[in-house]
Amino acid sequence: MTTQPQRALGIIGLDIGPAPGDFSPPQPGSVFNPATFDFPIIIETAVGAWAEKVIPGDPTLEEAYVAAARRLVDRGAVAITGDCGYTMRHQAAVAASVNVPVAMSSLLLAPTLLRQLPPTAKLAVVAAQAGHLGEDLLGIDDPAERARIVIGGIDGSKLVQNENMRPPAPTDIADIEKDVAECVAELRAAHPEIAALLFECTMFPMVTPAIRRLTGLPIYDTATLYRMTFAAVA
Repeated sequence: MTTQPQRALGIIGLDIGPAPGDFSPPQPGSVFNPATFDFPIIIETAVGAWAEKVIPGDPTLEEAYVAAARRLVDRGAVAITGDCGYTMRHQAAVAASVNVPVAMSSLLLAPTLLRQLPPTAKLAVVAAQAGHLGEDLLGIDDPAERARIVIGGIDGSKLVQNENMRPPAPTDIADIEKDVAECVAELRAAHPEIAALLFECTMFPMVTPAIRRLTGLPIYDTATLYRMTFAAVA
């Protein structure tokens, strides 16, 4: 009797060097913690996709992302997602390489979220490094709609410094929460029209509940995308 692969959500992970077993277990709320979701997840590394290369963009990584996606499908993934908002750059290539739904980045949600809001409201995109979040990642061509998106980041934060190490170093959730909260507060002070937040970074779901309580705003993140993507094929 042939054993069928388990239906699961496939995540293409950044390269972190040593095998995952050499690291501490994922923190509560992490998208890599199986307890975060009510469905199975499986992970394949995009070899060579270090954060320091993925965030600013490196087209030579495309083959590694495609190969990782195909390995995930072979293991039973019924949908594919990415472990970094900046992998939006590889969305088209990965989607073309497999016959399952692909959603590489929470940034895919931006056009939809704008349409959920009143035309006078703004959407704040909070990124790890705002300086690398260019127009190509937003997928919004209409100047009027683009004017409703404001971008902020935690550039220079402990999280960014740690994630750009080889291998990456862990960051306390309290530090992530502090930096994200400060970024959101600055954005809201400059743009009181902000009515929702979209988190780019896959580390941010660990602090989403705290920031949601603090702001009272709707917040969408990679965990939102993962759940929606898997629910469509479960």
